[in-house]
Formats: sequence, structure tokens, C-alpha cells
Amino acid sequence: MILIPMDKSQQNHLKAYGIAYWAIENEIVVDWMLNYKGGSFSCPYLQKVENELVVRGISYEVISDAQYQAITTLISSPDANMDVVKLEKPPKIAVYSPKTKQPWDDAVTLVLSYAEIPYTVIYDDEIMANELSKYDWLHLHHEDFTGQYGKFYSMYKNFPWYQQQQQSYEMSAHKHGFEKVSKLKLGTVKKIGEFCLGGGFLFAMCSATDTYDIALAAESTDICAEMFDGDGLDSQAQKKLDFNKTFAFKNFNLVTDPYIYEFSTIDSRPNNQPKIIEEKNDYFNLFQFSAKWDPIPTMLTQNHEVSIKGFMGQTTAFKKLLIKSEVVIMGENKQLNEARYIHSTIGKGTWTFYGGHDPEDYEHFVGEDPTDMNLFPNSPGYRLILNNVLFPAAKKKKQKT
Repeated sequence: MILIPMDKSQQNHLKAYGIAYWAIENEIVVDWMLNYKGGSFSCPYLQKVENELVVRGISYEVISDAQYQAITTLISSPDANMDVVKLEKPPKIAVYSPKTKQPWDDAVTLVLSYAEIPYTVIYDDEIMANELSKYDWLHLHHEDFTGQYGKFYSMYKNFPWYQQQQQSYEMSAHKHGFEKVSKLKLGTVKKIGEFCLGGGFLFAMCSATDTYDIALAAESTDICAEMFDGDGLDSQAQKKLDFNKTFAFKNFNLVTDPYIYEFSTIDSRPNNQPKIIEEKNDYFNLFQFSAKWDPIPTMLTQNHEVSIKGFMGQTTAFKKLLIKSEVVIMGENKQLNEARYIHSTIGKGTWTFYGGHDPEDYEHFVGEDPTDMNLFPNSPGYRLILNNVLFPAAKKKKQKT
């Protein structure tokens, strides 16, 4: 057998996910050994697998069948918070992102490319054409689903990229029969919801987390100021929010001022207020789950670190008081009473929201260069993204009784 350790002995954690994906693409069954040496991978020994490991610079061991049996015996012990899940089918991955160049990068596309995991970029055209059914896993790029263009108006309204984006979005809305961009984005959000209900896996970061829920809650009202959609917002918009329609959040208040770079009170780190913590002290902790009884949150939190460096975004973290009770909090900053990493099931599918923009760029600004992933092959923050990419490949277990 080949064992790919995922503890601190691994020289390239991120590319290890890529080799696991490559293996199952090549019909090689991979075992994900939850909580064993940081969530290690293993598979039958094949020369082509070893060759790929060497080429990609991934640490590995060749072990005997007897050694492997001893490991699985240890893992299966009732006293061990470990388990083995088989990865059998590579998920088809889509990234919801504009086809035009944006003045910011996206952590998910960066790490997918670095790990050599294939993905397809789709946007509103593909979703309106009902092409989501082609995919198993969908990531929502840095996005504003409320139709307010990221609330960048006050700072960037005169920049060519902002004006081009607004024009492009308006043309797309009219093309699909919507009078406003906010209506197009609501239509997109609802189709993504149908994707999840039918068994799809959704992953979102930064502003794509809270604006997704805000768009759902505001379906029956207008929350956009005149510069965004040509007319004023509904003065009763706050009262008309329907929190029964949201995935994750409840009882939040809107930030309707178009000159304030914030969407609602969901974000526990408002961009228009002083910083509440210094970078050197900004960490969040992962929860530990029962590998044998809660395999999904266990897979999503596999890591060689328990304490993860915090990082900022337009939406950085979520106020715990505004998170619905059925949502699983997987990472939190207890001191600040905020969640950073949350998850739940919906219908036959799941969703995961991860606060912040880039796990290795603490305060990423518009127009900055993308993160060089070669500098961060062992990033614990990026590992959380790749856990989400890989877990849909796991063979479903029968429910324990």
C-alpha cells in the first residue's frame, strides 16, 4: 500500500489532495483515513501512483499489507476517534465566476489550479440554461447576489472595471428577461438552491456567503438604492425580510446605505468600523467531531493544525447569534463570539460557508497580485477548502443504528 501522511511530516499538503483526486479519476480507490496523521490518504501500490507522487513533490511511504492492516485495526477501535472512508467517484467541479477579468483573485480557483484539480467556470448564462445538473460541486466566487455590485460604489464607481461590470450585468439581466440585476441574481440563487436540494454540494467564501442568504430573504422587497437599479429601495425592506427562506442566517439587519461597504449585520467584522483584533492574534479553532458518527464534518475539518490563522474579507466572519440553530459550526473564534466555518445539509445536498477572502493574505485589497501558492504548500486554511472539494467523492455509508 501507499500511505500519504497528512500530518506535519507532509511536505506538500495541498498537492496531496490533487493526487487523491487524480487517483480516483484513474479508477484507483483511495482511503481517506480520518484523524489518522492529519487525515492521511492511502491506496494500493502502483508504479504510476508512485511516479506521480515523486513528480508532484508529495511525501509518501510504501507499507506492507500487514502494516496497513495494523493501521486499520487501530482506526476501527471503538476508543479511537478515527475512521476510514473510501473515495470512489471524482466530483465534477464548477466555479461560479464572471468570465471577464476581475480586480481580485479567488482562493478556490488558486488552490484548485495549484493542486491540479480540474474545474469549469460557469456563470449566470449557464445556470439560467439549467447546466448546473452537469456538476456535483459548486463554488461561489467572491460575489454579491443582492445586485449592489459589491457595494463598491463609493470607492470605485469611476473605475473602468466597475463600470464595465455594471454594464455587463445589466445586459445579462435583460438577456434573461429580468428588469434588474438583483432579479437575475435572485434567479441564480434560487437555481443554486434547487441544485443543493437535489443533491449538489455548495461551497462559498467571503461575500458570496451572506449575500446569498440576503438575496433569499429579500425576495419580496427591493433593498437596492437608486444608483444600483434605477429606483429607490423599499422603505419597509427590513420588515419584509423572510428568514424562513435562508440557508444559514436569521434576524439580521440590512445595511442599506450605498456608501457603506457592508451588506448586513451578519459580518462580525464590519468594514466601516475599527479593527477589533490584530493580525498576530487573529486565529480561529476547529471543532473535533466523531469520525465514526459524524463523518461529513469530520472530513471537512481534517487538518494538521487545530488553530487556523484568521484572514479578512468583505465578509470576514459570522455573528453566532445570527446563525440558525440547525447549522453546524466547524470553526470559531470563541473570544469574539464569531463563527468562521459553518455547514449544514439541505434536501439531498449540503452547503458550507467559509468567511474571509484568502487564507494566506490577511487583508487582501482590490487590485493586489494573486497569492503565490508555491509559497504556502502546507496552508491549513487552504486545506479546509480542499476538504470540501474532496468529500463528495466519499462513498455514502449506511446510517448507524
